[in-house]
Amino acid sequence: MEILFVSHKHPPATGGMEKQSYELINGMRECAIVHEIVYKGTESYLQFFRRLNDRILKAVHSHPNIVLIHFNDGLIASLSLWHSGYAHIKRVVTVHGLDVVFPLSIYQRFILKRFNRFDHIIAVSQATAQAIVQRGINPHKVSVIVNGIDHSVPADHLPDRWSDLCQQYAIPIDKKILVMVGRPVKRKGFSWFIREVLPHLPCEAMLVMAGPFKHEKTKEEKWLQWLPKSWQHLFMLFTGFPSDQQEIRRLLQENKDAHRLKHVGKLPLEDLQVLLAHAQAFLMPNIKIDGDMEGFGLVCLEASMCGTMVLASDIEGITDAVVHEKNGLHVLHENPQAWQTVIRKLLEEESLHAKHRKAYRLFTLRTFSWKKMVNEYSALFQSITKQAP
Repeated sequence: MEILFVSHKHPPATGGMEKQSYELINGMRECAIVHEIVYKGTESYLQFFRRLNDRILKAVHSHPNIVLIHFNDGLIASLSLWHSGYAHIKRVVTVHGLDVVFPLSIYQRFILKRFNRFDHIIAVSQATAQAIVQRGINPHKVSVIVNGIDHSVPADHLPDRWSDLCQQYAIPIDKKILVMVGRPVKRKGFSWFIREVLPHLPCEAMLVMAGPFKHEKTKEEKWLQWLPKSWQHLFMLFTGFPSDQQEIRRLLQENKDAHRLKHVGKLPLEDLQVLLAHAQAFLMPNIKIDGDMEGFGLVCLEASMCGTMVLASDIEGITDAVVHEKNGLHVLHENPQAWQTVIRKLLEEESLHAKHRKAYRLFTLRTFSWKKMVNEYSALFQSITKQAP
């Protein structure tokens, strides 16, 4: 089987979609002859998309045994709908969440329905699959294949550097640490949690946030304020702009509980793993935002692999990553009292939850892996290529 992978979400850029794209393409090399057209930052996105049709045609002509083309998200798949010259080859797209619910009316009304032209659509979660079927896609063309996780995290040795890490990042060593990780976008619920939950937690609890963050107002934030609110929302969703950053910055400066809150910025992977391994809990307090959704929740699995107790909102694709009382706990989304109750109980019963952490990590290990994901893709690709034109 000879496959062409097309992706604009790929290293050196970082993120869940980039990681999934990398692991899929490289993992498939054991199952098939792989060709790739991926964006690596050596040109503008505009140039990459403009030249894509020609590059696909060149790849198809140079390798006439290519039987399937895989597009790794809805945006690049949308653009391919206007391509020409390779309609005879099977085409498959993976959708991740936002690329299904993006609230541009022309996209929702006219473009998404054209996805029925693809031979198959792979969703990274049940929630993403339901969302695209609700938008008029033939359910028989939709399959769910969840993302994987690295199995190489040395969980038993990560806490050894805790005191050094606390000193390096000025984290009080005597506090009970709650951790949130990720880009500060509104759907993550970071500022919501700081306002609605943190003030009501025991005084020994401290929230440590990690991920990309600017402590000073950026030029982009300054010019965005001149756009209409609806345009701001679309721009932020399309570009992954840190839509919650300004509010988090304000809370860090003005909130009366700011002394119990610290943002350490984007950490080296090893430092992040140490932080997660020592934390009392990893929190993913997502809230519902119109036109946005959490397609899967890979960061929950990364926290679980470090032996961290995962508390996550019971919405969207997160529920495919976190199985309640198997590798974490679901918490009623946007319910401050529910979050307060679960966290208080966790802090009061640490010895009990220490046993759960080990069992939850083992469940994550058994259930999720990049190899398992790749094998499921491979089996599906084999099935699709055997179908009659």
